[in-house]
Amino acid sequence: MQKVLFKTMSKRLSLIPLLTLSLAVTVSAAETAPASSAHYGPWGVDLAAMDRSVKPGDDFNRYVNGKWIDNTPIPPDKSSLGSFIVLRDLSDQRVRTILDAWAADTTLKPGSDEAKVAAIYRTFLDEATAEKLDMKPVEPMLDAVKQAKTREDIARIMAGTHTSFGSTFIAAHVMDDLKHPDVYALYLSQSGLGLPDREFYLRDNFKPQRERYQKYVAGMLRMIGWNEPETSAAEIVALETKLAETHWTRAENRDRDKTYNLMTVAELEKSAPGFPWRLYLDAAGLSKSATAIVRQNTMLPRMAQLFAATPVATLQAYEAFHIIDEAAPRLSKRFVTANWEFRSKFLNGVPEQRPRWKRAVAAADNAMGEAIGRTYVAKYFPPESKAKAEQLVADLRTAMKARIENVSWMSPETKQHAIQKLAQFGVKIGYPSKWKDYSKLEVREGDLVGNTLRASKFEWEIDVNRIGAKVDKAEWGMTPQTVNAYYNPPKNEIVFPAAILQPPFFDPSADMAVNYGAIGGVIGHEITHGFDDQGRKSDGDGSLRDWWAPEDAKKFEAQAARLGSQYEAIDFANLPNIHITGRATMGENIADLGGILLALDAYKVSLKGKPAPVLDGFTGEQRVFLGWAQVWRAVERTDALRQRIMTDPHSPDMIRTFAPLRNVDAWYTAFGVKEGDKEYVKPEDRVRIW
Repeated sequence: MQKVLFKTMSKRLSLIPLLTLSLAVTVSAAETAPASSAHYGPWGVDLAAMDRSVKPGDDFNRYVNGKWIDNTPIPPDKSSLGSFIVLRDLSDQRVRTILDAWAADTTLKPGSDEAKVAAIYRTFLDEATAEKLDMKPVEPMLDAVKQAKTREDIARIMAGTHTSFGSTFIAAHVMDDLKHPDVYALYLSQSGLGLPDREFYLRDNFKPQRERYQKYVAGMLRMIGWNEPETSAAEIVALETKLAETHWTRAENRDRDKTYNLMTVAELEKSAPGFPWRLYLDAAGLSKSATAIVRQNTMLPRMAQLFAATPVATLQAYEAFHIIDEAAPRLSKRFVTANWEFRSKFLNGVPEQRPRWKRAVAAADNAMGEAIGRTYVAKYFPPESKAKAEQLVADLRTAMKARIENVSWMSPETKQHAIQKLAQFGVKIGYPSKWKDYSKLEVREGDLVGNTLRASKFEWEIDVNRIGAKVDKAEWGMTPQTVNAYYNPPKNEIVFPAAILQPPFFDPSADMAVNYGAIGGVIGHEITHGFDDQGRKSDGDGSLRDWWAPEDAKKFEAQAARLGSQYEAIDFANLPNIHITGRATMGENIADLGGILLALDAYKVSLKGKPAPVLDGFTGEQRVFLGWAQVWRAVERTDALRQRIMTDPHSPDMIRTFAPLRNVDAWYTAFGVKEGDKEYVKPEDRVRIW
């Protein structure tokens, strides 16, 4: 699963489907109800949260979580609240404890990782200095924009945004080559929009967001003393609207075949004249790469034409706005507030700004996350948790192997390849086997903006220097303190950071069936990502290639399309004319369906033929489904939900509680769901993939 907020650098393209999940421990199947030491309720489910006046087949989310939904206010500094966010708050509090101790420790060795992190943290907390400096830290960048005379000058500034503030029409990234996953390659991808997605520019129902955005752009330009801010703001929004028209949709961007287009620099120049490709790549430090993998190749000519046709003055205003927009959270209160009021309060409906300490924790974590992770693991991740998680992952892999062997629509030849891929899955749990070396990162006390830029440059230089080099298979895409997980196609691996390996996802004091439904469902989700509509395109070595028999692929795609149609038919009462895009969320929806199926299979195997206990009237299978739905319980502000539906590759959490279950026969049997119930799907219409 991919999840939206987690610790990835904003200017680095991620091909990793991030998810939210994980943990571990297996309890004896035949034991009776555990003692009341479980985190939720007597055996792992918050029984007081249930609304048993609702039929499970009418609204399973309310049946499991209804009273919790009714009685749970969203904190004023959040756009939503649910299991993942509660756990993320816990992780932030723990990191804060670590950072507060380092910040107060006068004995730290100068230049050590701990001293650097402490300086970053203290500097962000120093609001008085930020207030005194106001916009001075970004004035050199703004001056460079004002002095630009030509589009070539603008292209150099755009190239510099990979290590600085600002925006670029075409972004560069370095990552594993999808067709040659043992080496790093340069990728180019569409970029440059200030609103969350192209649809915000192009659909009539987002007119209020566009109008408010233009006012925000004008306001920020006015604050930096830009000439004719209202006129410039209108030109910027018009420019970004034209740029949005060139962009591929979210669904198109998911297609790993269509987004792999290897081109030389000469081919870039020929296909998209009007943009100074060699100058741009050289200024970004990328001239050593003779080729680039272009993700959205058909947009390049239109993008280049737009760049060539846009007046330099408009491009200057565009860059000035994006510089101040990105820098704003690290400047004085007037910039912080303006940025928050648009991006958090207006777009997501969040009534209060996050406390400064939370923003300081995020800044330190983004700059030196693994340095913090070493101590986080030592304090909060016991070795036995790693061992238990490894065993649970093994159980779910066994369940997936059986599913592949028994699936009726796949030919023996394709099954053999699928089983081989599963056998080659890598598993990373808890923390990296080796930690990132931050010795070359310079940190200066009191230089908030400078520390941010130097950290960005530090990461960029690592990326640039390894183009063409052998991929570091031990590297992680998340820090241990991140509440998330992911499947990485080119490495063919599933990864579970330490922070997710705890309640509510896994509770050693809870009933085993609940744990299988919760963490088992999440692990199964990640495993299924290797066999979703895009994950299936990579083989066991992580290479992007077609290893499917043509007829098998057609059958798979037909079932996937039916699943997408189910999700697209869901209505949101408070958001008319807003629907889930089936193709954009396809991978996550397939993974959810596979996840709960694998969790149920693994639970049954764990019983070893013994009958499951009945706890408080709930059978073992019922408790698996309760554990699944409890994990996804959430409340969300309407504005945030709108943005999530338009930008997140996952379906909203409240949909995930029930939507995959409609295709699971055992759910109908467990809760007596029958024709006439609102969430009933006829057997012949249920989707059968894995």
